[in-house]
Amino acid sequence: MIKFLLWCILLALCWPLALAALVLYPLVWLILLPFRIVGLAVGGALELVWAIVTLPFRLVRAL
Repeated sequence: MIKFLLWCILLALCWPLALAALVLYPLVWLILLPFRIVGLAVGGALELVWAIVTLPFRLVRAL
């Protein structure tokens, strides 16, 4: 909702810039999408490594 209100303010102040932002926002989102996917994969891999490293400590603590 806040993004929409900010866009409306930008539309009132400078409509060409607001229209350019409206067109470019989906393009930028599509360009950044692979980086988000890579970030999710790297985050999952790091969580897996952390779980493997801390497994012996969790097993000892459970006993």
